[in-house]
Amino acid sequence: MNQNNRKKTSGVGIYLLFLALGISVGLIAGGEIIKRIYTPGPAAVVHQQSTDQTIEAQKQVQVQNDVLTSRSNAIVKATRAIAPCVVGIVVTQIQVVRDSYYTNEFLDFFFNPQMQPRYQQIESIGSGFVIRKDGIILTNYHVVENAAKLFVNFANGKRLEGKVIGVDARSDLAVIAVEAGDFQQVVFGNSDEAMTGEWVIAIGNPFLNFINDVHPTVTVGVVSALNRNFAPSAGVYYQGMIQTDAAINPGNSGGPLANALGEVIGINTFIFTGSNDNKGSIGIGFAIPIKRAQRVADELIRYGMRRQVWTGISVQDLNTAIALKLGYNSTDGVVIAGIQQGSPGEKAGLQNNDIILQLGNRFIQSHLDIDGFFLDYFVGDKVQMVILRKGKQMNVQLTLSEFKSEK
Repeated sequence: MNQNNRKKTSGVGIYLLFLALGISVGLIAGGEIIKRIYTPGPAAVVHQQSTDQTIEAQKQVQVQNDVLTSRSNAIVKATRAIAPCVVGIVVTQIQVVRDSYYTNEFLDFFFNPQMQPRYQQIESIGSGFVIRKDGIILTNYHVVENAAKLFVNFANGKRLEGKVIGVDARSDLAVIAVEAGDFQQVVFGNSDEAMTGEWVIAIGNPFLNFINDVHPTVTVGVVSALNRNFAPSAGVYYQGMIQTDAAINPGNSGGPLANALGEVIGINTFIFTGSNDNKGSIGIGFAIPIKRAQRVADELIRYGMRRQVWTGISVQDLNTAIALKLGYNSTDGVVIAGIQQGSPGEKAGLQNNDIILQLGNRFIQSHLDIDGFFLDYFVGDKVQMVILRKGKQMNVQLTLSEFKSEK
């Protein structure tokens, strides 16, 4: 029995040994198989590296595209649309340089005894932009004032002689024309919708003569303010001007002021420097609203001039004595002192001693508020008026007529 037990025990031990060996071999073999299944071979490693490099390259391309997109922003796109429409204007003016022997050189007293005025040619430059494909160009009046001859230089290098077809000194606007062609024209925006703080682009050609370069100069800023009013000299009015900090320098006058959509909303006109010694831009420039400029241009193209509107009424400022006599307890407004027979004022039913309180949306305090008011009104336009007659407030509609000298 003991031998049998020993034989059984020995057999079990051998069986367990082989079982353990079998399990070990199985685990090793299974691990190798799993390793082979889940571990890529050399070809797979190369393929994975190639895929990683491709993804990285795609990321770099995307980054470059993003940078390019950010560079080609709204300002760049607007500039590309407008720049081909901007021109440089070279004007030759004939100016009197001396008119008496007191200002002539010493020898003039002997060789010019008649003291005849002397003249010389002076060249000046300005900017403008094409508003019609047939070669009609809008600019400032002060750019072409007293022009004996002028040339228009386009961004593509073309140089054509131009002629003035109409000016309006009062609003400082002028229209010139070159020989008919097929030119690129600007797109007009609505200056009434301009917003304080929005991006704007000023384009002009201040270097046309200085470095003989026809390509325009671009400056960028924002709309700093709206509806600025100035009357720098008698008979000249800048009403409802767009203020901008985009640099406007000598030679930029007459160029377009555009929004970020590439639409022209103004015509760059003048800058404020605060000093006669400093003629450069200090970030305070002004542009005529394009809505007015378009209507003036239409008048100049059609009639060769801006037709002068006529109301037929004359006014005077109020003082305390006049106001009390009219039963009015303020000096704001103006009183009608005369009405011409058959005039728009008479046809509107206005009377002497009527007090004008409001014209359109403008409240009237003195005649100064009226002087520039009609800058935005043209022959045939209707003006809504608020008047005071014998203490009663009334609304009156005035239809403007054309002024005729024989009237």
